[in-house]
Amino acid sequence: MSKPRRPLIAGNWKLNNGGQDGIDLARAIAAEVRGNDSVDVVVAPPASLLHRVSEVVAGKVGVSAQNVHQEASGAFTGELSAGMLLFAGCKWVIIGHSERRQFFAETDELVKAKTAAALKAGLQPIVCIGETLAEREAGKTLEVVNRQLDAFSSVIKDKPGVAAIAYEPVWAIGTGKVATNEQAQEVHAAIRQRLAGISAELSRTTRILYGGSVKADNALGLLNQEDIDGALVGGASLKLDSFMGIVNAARQVA
Repeated sequence: MSKPRRPLIAGNWKLNNGGQDGIDLARAIAAEVRGNDSVDVVVAPPASLLHRVSEVVAGKVGVSAQNVHQEASGAFTGELSAGMLLFAGCKWVIIGHSERRQFFAETDELVKAKTAAALKAGLQPIVCIGETLAEREAGKTLEVVNRQLDAFSSVIKDKPGVAAIAYEPVWAIGTGKVATNEQAQEVHAAIRQRLAGISAELSRTTRILYGGSVKADNALGLLNQEDIDGALVGGASLKLDSFMGIVNAARQVA
């Protein structure tokens, strides 16, 4: 099936591949990406490698940071602003990942502020939303997802198609569990419908990615769903073969 939106496959390396192994992987991925590729491929290495990776991939692969501070400058030891990430070679930034929400107490309001800062500086945010297992079992999936989406949707509405949204059910991240194709599509469709309430253009142009134990062997089924426009990949992005297997699945549906 042909998708109305260009697929986006983003590999989130998290706290991995922070040395020569990351440089080698980035170079290998770039070698696999064709100049006229039908898929946008992005890697998010640790912050210490952002500049080096951006040089290695030479524009063939997008580079994303895994986090950003909401202020442009100031007394915030250890933080990186959107402008700094741009200078390091980033085009993208992941915001509000469930691990940031869980381990670093990031709130919906902070996610909104970071999204606004990224867009103001010219970065393209990949904003993450998703429910825990307890919330899904309590029937609160859409309640939670809508609340998280509503927190920042007013920020992205004036730049349709710039930001991407990643639906990542927390119970499927790093667990080996994955939402069924139907479960994932149901939530993606609800997100798109929610965006349509803001503007038809925002709904039509926003890429909604699935994140949560995506692998080469389940990617095609997920990406074939009408409202799934790509994937935010964790563990499977750390090896060339598994990551490119997901990219190749996206090429099939592009």
